[in-house]
Amino acid sequence: MVGQTQKSTHAMLQEKFFELAKMLKDEREAYETFWKNFGRQLKYGVVSEYGIHKDLLQDLLLFWSSTEKKLVTLDEYVSRMKEDQKVIYYAAGDTVDKIDKLPQLEALKDQGVEILYFTEEVDEFVAQTLRSYKDKEFRSAMDGASDESAQEKAKEEADTHKDVFAFVKETLGDTVTEVKPSTRLKSHPVCLTAGEGLSFEMEKYFQLMQPDSSIKAQRILELNTEHPAFTALENAVTADPEKAKIYAKLLYDQALLIEGRSIEDPVAYANNVAELLAQ
Repeated sequence: MVGQTQKSTHAMLQEKFFELAKMLKDEREAYETFWKNFGRQLKYGVVSEYGIHKDLLQDLLLFWSSTEKKLVTLDEYVSRMKEDQKVIYYAAGDTVDKIDKLPQLEALKDQGVEILYFTEEVDEFVAQTLRSYKDKEFRSAMDGASDESAQEKAKEEADTHKDVFAFVKETLGDTVTEVKPSTRLKSHPVCLTAGEGLSFEMEKYFQLMQPDSSIKAQRILELNTEHPAFTALENAVTADPEKAKIYAKLLYDQALLIEGRSIEDPVAYANNVAELLAQ
């Protein structure tokens, strides 16, 4: 009986899929209007029932494109991918505008890589359910560079400045899981990233659903070793450790603000800024 019900549901979805696919192809404006009203439900259709309907629904999905500045399908994204691009990049956040300003995306943007913006809580679950599209895996743009040269450079930077990273980690304690050189920052001094698995947006979702939940994403502080702020921090670690502690705390608070998060102690933040301005 359950099997018959599933088959019946799938048959109904197939019929509806052909209607929507035709609208998407022949009446794009009308489909985008439909999407604004019912797109979330289609996304939940992808992740529901352990993803049984994902293959049917994936071609109906729309996401905002960093390069096209409009909603695009996964097929349209893949058709524009550079020959050497192996993955579908995405970035998650509250709004398109906030995602677009994230410093973690600088390097990919400079390379002309298209990034899909995920602005709804279900989006990352959709990516995890699909896993890939046309043999291209989904990858968070927040994961940093994947090429060997960038990773090798990061290892060298970590070794060269190991005393600085150790100092910042000791200063911040358990507030952060790790402090390391960034492979993605260019003009910004700092950013906060999550470890593998749970992202910050997923953390927000679980906290919304279960306010008492202890589920939290890791907090990894990444520092741009080529930024003047890092140079000031490194000099202070040796010449004035107390000032260096202030720098470390300010950089962490700045990373939180960039992520759209509240800083833990606004008064201490204001005092630290005032103290540096007075010097």
